[in-house]
Amino acid sequence: MSFDREKLLDDIGKRIAGELQENARISFADLGRRVGLTSAGAAERVRKLEDAGIITGYHAAINTEKLGLPITAQIGLTAASNIRHKVKSAVEKMPEVTECYHATGSDCFVIRVAVRSISHLEEIINKLNPLGRLNTSIFLSSVLEKRITIEMD
Repeated sequence: MSFDREKLLDDIGKRIAGELQENARISFADLGRRVGLTSAGAAERVRKLEDAGIITGYHAAINTEKLGLPITAQIGLTAASNIRHKVKSAVEKMPEVTECYHATGSDCFVIRVAVRSISHLEEIINKLNPLGRLNTSIFLSSVLEKRITIEMD
């Protein structure tokens, strides 16, 4: 099925995407009211955005601190190209890893972890250390989280 991205991301499509990023559990009736469509119209537009792969899923935001994981850190890892596949395998086995990106710059991978203590972070670092050079930063607080990326004209 072919979709015209620009048509789907007109002003209403962008507003729908923005509203769903704010609250993915909003009813189609409320969504329609906010963007100027009927409930059925909003549902149809959402379905089209999903079918086009613009909306890829719906997720719950979890407070890791309330799960007993109060420390969030970022680990930059520089690895030789011949062992990069080992990094993917290693992080997939580590439940503490919340995100991992293959990146440009001095770090080949940027890994975000949520841990219960500094000693727990040290365990993670020790597991990753054989894979390459590490650079770890602990997050103190969040200045901006989950910014909506849909540009509004």
